[in-house]
Amino acid sequence: MWLRFLALGLGAMALATLLASGPGTRLGLWDWRAGLGLLRYATYLGIGASVVAVVALAIPPIRRGHARMLILALVLGLASLAPPLAFQRHARAAPPINDITTETGNASKAQRDAYPDIQPITLAEPPLKAFERAVAAAQAMGWEIVARDPAAGRIEAVDITFWFGFKDDVVVRVAAAPGGGSRVEVRSKSRVGRGDTGTNARRIRGFRERLS
Repeated sequence: MWLRFLALGLGAMALATLLASGPGTRLGLWDWRAGLGLLRYATYLGIGASVVAVVALAIPPIRRGHARMLILALVLGLASLAPPLAFQRHARAAPPINDITTETGNASKAQRDAYPDIQPITLAEPPLKAFERAVAAAQAMGWEIVARDPAAGRIEAVDITFWFGFKDDVVVRVAAAPGGGSRVEVRSKSRVGRGDTGTNARRIRGFRERLS
């Protein structure tokens, strides 16, 4: 039955396209727009493989060997669908902004509406001690610290996203709080794209948890 070969071929192409989308972008083989395009094509191919496999499985009689091929095609199709659909779900749930800051006075209305929990971080320690904790937290997050100035209480870092290797810039500022202790401000901004699928907000939340 030729459908099993079509389903398996589509499933293999879907998985290959998915696996190429992120690493290829990281390696500079194509730009991020092409990488996102490959992710979209992986979705289409995964849907095609899944549909063809289900249709073929519903047509009797099915030999055991043919059924195994179709089940494999279905697994490949569904596995190729999961990451793009999760990415799309995050993208739709997040506002189309790529610059998030705890400085609420400078934050956009879209940020304030979507992420009301993104607020300045307060610590009981004096600024110098809080600065040391902020550096340790940034390192624990896996950020590449490109500049640090204890006197100014400023840390500049770059964080690279897992799949596509997008480089996001992070700035941390530590200053004395009016009532004692320290106030920590964080800004995380993506270099490309209009939206960030919520990545910058999640990064700031993760940093806050590290400091807590």
